[in-house]
Amino acid sequence: MKRLRCTVFHAALALCAGCSLESTEQADLSAESAAALLVAHRGASAYAPEHTMAAYQLAIEQGADFIEPDLQLTRDGVLIALHDLTLGRTTDVREVFPDRFREELVRGETVRRWYANDFTLEEIRRLDAGSWFGERFQGVRIPTLSEVIELASGQAGIFPETKAPDVYGERGYDMERLLLDELERHGLHKRNADPSTPVIIQSFSAESLRILRHDLATDLPLTFLISGPAADEWLTAEGLAEISEFATGIGPTRSLLLEHPGAVDLAHQAGLTVIPWTFAARGPDGSTTVVEEMAHFLFELGVDGLFTNNPDLFPRTPPDEGS
Repeated sequence: MKRLRCTVFHAALALCAGCSLESTEQADLSAESAAALLVAHRGASAYAPEHTMAAYQLAIEQGADFIEPDLQLTRDGVLIALHDLTLGRTTDVREVFPDRFREELVRGETVRRWYANDFTLEEIRRLDAGSWFGERFQGVRIPTLSEVIELASGQAGIFPETKAPDVYGERGYDMERLLLDELERHGLHKRNADPSTPVIIQSFSAESLRILRHDLATDLPLTFLISGPAADEWLTAEGLAEISEFATGIGPTRSLLLEHPGAVDLAHQAGLTVIPWTFAARGPDGSTTVVEEMAHFLFELGVDGLFTNNPDLFPRTPPDEGS
């Protein structure tokens, strides 16, 4: 089922070779709508430490169509899978490199932060990125994007996010070009290059997506992530029309879609896919709740996929059709 879904998705894209961006976006929409996409948020992050090979491998085993590596950059310019700009939340960097912090003033208090970009890849490979989640993950490391791609190759798609590209731009890095270069090394830099390993790039930065689409001329599907106060403007017919000039889809928070019930239809009319985030079971009695919540978004609101921490709970069919 999963391989068929990805094949259908990219077959439709292939049919649009040489088409205009607008018609290609419509193909993306119809193809993704044929079967909603299961995107494993930071891997199967409910069951394994986020953005580790353990979480990605488990997500693939649980049937994820895409795994999601958030991207940060090491000091030597290597893309790694990590959510935060800093290393303190998910690694033992304080113990391994106790003096390598930056002191910053936050709300009147001095805090110490260990930025990933202050460390080389060799140094980052020394960090334990699993013990914070559980003892059995002790010694798990932060993977590079290259390693994530190699794991997913032929098994699932890649849904990378350019994190804080403006911050890295100020430090002299071109995250967008580095991403496309890495994808090219794996033969995945063009639309439909490998139907068994599709790629969709996402970002909260409209500028980052504009660079990818217009300056670097990528034809890969691009998803604009939406949250915060600006959402009210983006989730209008005018805002969505503007997004369609540089992206093929949107990724709003699930709460935004509940606040803007007509946004899914408006996005589809603009030729955009809709893949909201993030759906997660909360506690031992949360499974039924999250399954019902995902089913509501998929089969009643008509979204084109979901980001979830629990790939194993993703409903493939409406509740009345059985599991």
